[in-house]
Amino acid sequence: MRKLLFLFLKLLKTLRRLILAIKGKTEDDIHADRVTSGKSWEEFCDNLKSAGGSLMYPGAPRDAFNQAEGLRYLSRLTRGGLEAFVEYCDPAFPVLRRMAHETVKLGADNPDNYYFNAQISGKYRYLLRGKRNTVNYIGFFTQNGNYGTTGGMSPCGILEHTGLQMEADGSFEIILSPQPSGKNWLKTEPATTMLMVRQTFLNRFAETPAEVVIVNLDGRTAPDPVTPAMIDEGLKTASMFVAGASYLFARWANGFQKHTNRLPLFDPDVSNAAGGDTNIIYYHSYWKLSDNEALVITVKPPDCDSWNFQLNNYWMESLDYRYFTICVNKASAMYEADGSVKVIVAHTDPGVPNWINTCGHREGTMLWRWYRLKPGETAVEPGCMVRKIE
Repeated sequence: MRKLLFLFLKLLKTLRRLILAIKGKTEDDIHADRVTSGKSWEEFCDNLKSAGGSLMYPGAPRDAFNQAEGLRYLSRLTRGGLEAFVEYCDPAFPVLRRMAHETVKLGADNPDNYYFNAQISGKYRYLLRGKRNTVNYIGFFTQNGNYGTTGGMSPCGILEHTGLQMEADGSFEIILSPQPSGKNWLKTEPATTMLMVRQTFLNRFAETPAEVVIVNLDGRTAPDPVTPAMIDEGLKTASMFVAGASYLFARWANGFQKHTNRLPLFDPDVSNAAGGDTNIIYYHSYWKLSDNEALVITVKPPDCDSWNFQLNNYWMESLDYRYFTICVNKASAMYEADGSVKVIVAHTDPGVPNWINTCGHREGTMLWRWYRLKPGETAVEPGCMVRKIE
């Protein structure tokens, strides 16, 4: 189905070029007209305005607190989109940067992750140079499409640290190209638009993330001057990213309310299409607690590389992990004698291990992850129970 979609879009582009040729115009002429007429900016603003409708999506809380967080969320997406698709949009000179971090959040961003993203193109070959350092996990992923396109995001190439060949000092090089090349290779395709580097901590306060840079191998040493096409397309993609991401995750949050205070398995095909890690099993859901209630989550973890649980607001932004304990993982959790773990989500500290702070929220989304199950292990759905607090 996805191949048919790309073929259809390619045919539309061919038809558009034919129509322009008949009119005696080029794509560059159209971009120049849109920039000089102000239409490019007007459509950017219109798309941002339309993104505001995601705050009124069915099921969204309408109180002032949650709506204020929603407006901040849209402003954060706008900042992230402009940086990714306008400021650092040139795939000929990509820059690895943190698109999702402490103050730009989306799609249940993982507090245990350190994300790097770069805008790339399938028509170039790239070299990644880096040093592993002490972070527990590192993986390199190429993605096709983005949140602002009809096809969404889909996985392309994957190279994890278990398959990464390094020098004695932990340094490495990776080639990004359509065909295998070098001892470390990451696949790209014509539709590839993004490189993502995921680093996962067991203890973010003690581990050092990897150092990574990317270089285009086409030989140029400086970028070309800015073009009307670059700005026109960048503003369009940035605004469609804001609208596309906000509506996508508003729809998810609405669906999660059907199983509030439970953690059922999330459809892997859906998470993969949104840029999720294919080696992680996700349990997305919704939580809602009164002042005197706590959510008790109990599970005996299967043998896996790691696991974690996090609490988010309604807009699927992780709560502020800089100042509050809103996440627990394999290394930070305290276990029961039988190897099981009990996580307590509550508004105030109940004085027991593995307390997750709601940070003034009464409802929101939540997520449990199993990372890379060991052979023969089976994913387990965490058990959930709401209890009254005396």
